[in-house]
Amino acid sequence: MISPCSPSLEPPIPPPQTPASQAPIIPPPPLPPNLPELAFPPSPSSLQTPIPPPPPLPPPPPTTRFSPPHVFGLEKSQLLKEALERAGPVPRSGEDVKRLLKLRKNRFRSDLQWILFCADLPSLIQEGPQCGLVALWMAGTLLAPLSGTPLERLVQVAMERGYTAQGEMFSEVMVKAKVIGVDSRKPLAWCQAHSAHSFCVCSVPAVTDMGRLAREALGCQAEVLYGGLGGPNRDHVLQHLVAGHPLLIPYDEDFNHEPCQRKGHKAHWAVSAGVLLGVQGMPSLGYEEDPELPGLFHPAPGTPRQPPSLPEEGSPGAVYLLAKQGKSWHYQLWDYDQVRDSNLQLTDFSPSRAADGREYVVPVGGVRAGLCGQALLLRPQDSGH
Repeated sequence: MISPCSPSLEPPIPPPQTPASQAPIIPPPPLPPNLPELAFPPSPSSLQTPIPPPPPLPPPPPTTRFSPPHVFGLEKSQLLKEALERAGPVPRSGEDVKRLLKLRKNRFRSDLQWILFCADLPSLIQEGPQCGLVALWMAGTLLAPLSGTPLERLVQVAMERGYTAQGEMFSEVMVKAKVIGVDSRKPLAWCQAHSAHSFCVCSVPAVTDMGRLAREALGCQAEVLYGGLGGPNRDHVLQHLVAGHPLLIPYDEDFNHEPCQRKGHKAHWAVSAGVLLGVQGMPSLGYEEDPELPGLFHPAPGTPRQPPSLPEEGSPGAVYLLAKQGKSWHYQLWDYDQVRDSNLQLTDFSPSRAADGREYVVPVGGVRAGLCGQALLLRPQDSGH
């Protein structure tokens, strides 16, 4: 029996709760002064991360007084230079030539003694249709070595004369453009659209226009050679190279950059500033044998020398050219007759280009008139002929 005075066993019913939204906000009582410092958990509001200020605006681009014309290959060339610097030092020209001769020594005739004449050429990688300008720039370092002529200067002169729009040469195209009434001061659309690895006439300027550009931009002598590199021109070319002067040569370029015969479909420019001569007997004055390559001789520096007897044209494998072009950093060694034959068959425009649906302007006389059997011999202005 449960007493009426005993507490109820059921839990008391709590009073109804007022909704939180309607509950009165009672401020906490103030803390008494001089309380010891206690560690309190942070309030929920203090856990919110403050919004960071916006990042500062990027600085404005630097202002320059002069904006040079865009040059194809300048950016790529700089990137390649930086990559080579990270990979290791670029070999000097003498080291590169010696490496090349060691690799090719088995092709040299053992019944001959060999004399190497080779000027020091720098390298420059092209991008797009710049092979002529790049070859001319490399040659220019031998014609004005103290001051030099930057590639931008060659491009600037070519642009002012209407040869180029952005570095690609229009010299052959301009002749035809004037004949057919096209405004030759404006770049042709098809030249802007072609790829860096394709051939077009504008990428291989006529030899005569290259000569005019060399005279004006480099202040040098420029002799256009007609009739090919053989016959009566052969000794003239070899004596030019023995004297240390550069030679610009148009030729058909094979997959490994060596001369081939594609009837002008792969026309390209190279510069030669060296020659390797195979002779029956060594001159008695002014030469010294290479300590690493027996049978190879160099002109002794600072010593008068007797000119060598030039090999006869009918003697195969007795003359090699050392050349550079805008698609490799290294010297290349080419049989003279191979270069002569390639230069002498530059006759046609590429059929694949003629059938690709685009409009092309072929120069007056075609590739045959502008390139075939021609070369450019360059000398310093104060040099005797």
